[in-house]
Parts: sequence; structure tokens; C-alpha cells
Amino acid sequence: MKKVSLFLFIFLLGICVKGFSQTTATAPTDFFAGKWEITIMGTPDGDSKMVTDLVRKDGKLTGELKDPTGKRTEVTPITKVEEEPGKKITIYFDTAQAGEIPVELTKVDDDHLKGSLMNMFESTALRIKK
Repeated sequence: MKKVSLFLFIFLLGICVKGFSQTTATAPTDFFAGKWEITIMGTPDGDSKMVTDLVRKDGKLTGELKDPTGKRTEVTPITKVEEEPGKKITIYFDTAQAGEIPVELTKVDDDHLKGSLMNMFESTALRIKK
């Protein structure tokens, strides 16, 4: 009888441990998706700002770059986005003068990114909260 009781005790203990070890997993957040204001410092035309709303479509981030001041009315499409989820993102956009240009940004905290444009100009990004 002791063996059966010991077996049942260990069996129930194992079920309890297994049950409590399963936490309610929340859906992973898509860190880079959303609105960002990207500032590029030290360009020949002075500091430049762009606003983008990154949206995930078919598993890939996409969007377009806009001038927040309204001086430039044309929108610059993002040609591709490479990402290391939650760590680093590289946004490529196409210009008529220079071709495809990369902006590499690394996560600083939940609302800030820091990096460079073409490995030459320092750039930062700030999450725009609604």
C-alpha cells in the first residue's frame, strides 16, 4: 500500500509542477511596428526628419517615409526592411539621386532607436504615441 501511495503522491506532484510551470504566454509584441519619427543629423541640408508608419504585411514590415513639416509633399516608399526582432532594423528607401539608401537603427529602449544612415550620418528614431 505504501508503494501505491508513494506512486500516487509523486504522480500528482508531477502533474501540479507541470501545470504551474505553464504560464499564460502573451502574444509577442511587434516592437518595430508603429509610427516612428526618424531624425538624421549632419546632412548637407542640415538635420532631416522623416515620419514612417511601419506595418507588418504578409510577415514583413513595410511602409513609407513622409516629411512631417509638409515642405515635401511626395512620399518616399520603403523598398525593403531587414530586422533582427526586438533588436535591430534596417530600412531601405530609394532616391533618384543616390539609389537605395539604408538607415540602420538599434533598440535603445522601448521608445528610442539609434543608428546611422549609410554608416555616415548619425540617426535616431522616436516612437510616436497616439
